[in-house]
Amino acid sequence: MNMRGEAVSIMEMHNPEQDREQQAVEKRLSKIRRILLVLSGKGGVGKSTVAANIAVELARGSREVGLLDVDIHGPSIPGMMGLKGELLLSNDGTMLPVEFTPNLKVMSIGFLLKDRNDAVIWRGPVKHGVIRQFIADVEWGELDYLVVDSPPGTGDEPLSVAQMIGKQAHAVIVTTPQRVSIDDVRKCIDFCRKVELSVAGIVENMSGFICPHCGGSVDIFETGGGKRLAEESGVPFLGSIPLDPLVVRSCDNGEPFIVRHADSAAARAFRGVVERILSKDNEKEKNK
Repeated sequence: MNMRGEAVSIMEMHNPEQDREQQAVEKRLSKIRRILLVLSGKGGVGKSTVAANIAVELARGSREVGLLDVDIHGPSIPGMMGLKGELLLSNDGTMLPVEFTPNLKVMSIGFLLKDRNDAVIWRGPVKHGVIRQFIADVEWGELDYLVVDSPPGTGDEPLSVAQMIGKQAHAVIVTTPQRVSIDDVRKCIDFCRKVELSVAGIVENMSGFICPHCGGSVDIFETGGGKRLAEESGVPFLGSIPLDPLVVRSCDNGEPFIVRHADSAAARAFRGVVERILSKDNEKEKNK
């Protein structure tokens, strides 16, 4: 209906610009084999840490990997990776991601800010446009995996990514063991089902505390909540990551934990999560 209450035909509602934008997104996605959308229903669960370490471990296996930070208001990936890159443009005007290693490329709103302390005050439509640019206008090249770090909750950013990338993505949902986190993550699973986003599995982060002195594990929070939620929701459980003070130190120093402390229990747990993701992907490839 128009302003006068008259019927508007489908042809009048058609937006050619939106078609061109969607075609650009689809062209870029055609070069990406698999997308992992890292989600959480709650903030403070270590989602960005999980996303960064999954991306680094995937790239260590000689795979071509992209890490996209769509947390518009709180981009933390550049700091965690020790990157201070600036936006660069290719000859055709597309954006070039910042290289962490030759086979791991990173893009974040953090690279576009003049000052890392600048607040980003944008409404939904603007954020949607920026996310579209990060997918369509960034020269990712041929990727085996694109890991997308989303902000907490089920708002604009996760919804925009889910709508743009369609069934090509699989959600990796991060929780901590305690009930207040589990309740929010349950909503995140419901979000995935409503937008028809496949769930690769649940990761329980901060599952037990690794003592820096004796190496023993202490259950600060109730453990096993993530695994129980996976079982009751009928989704895979990808593993538990213990809380290690060295994880915090590595993030602050801009050094991916899984590289800096490769022999630690937490690093082995991260590798286990990636191995389960790869195993499930290989099964799907065989069954095609």
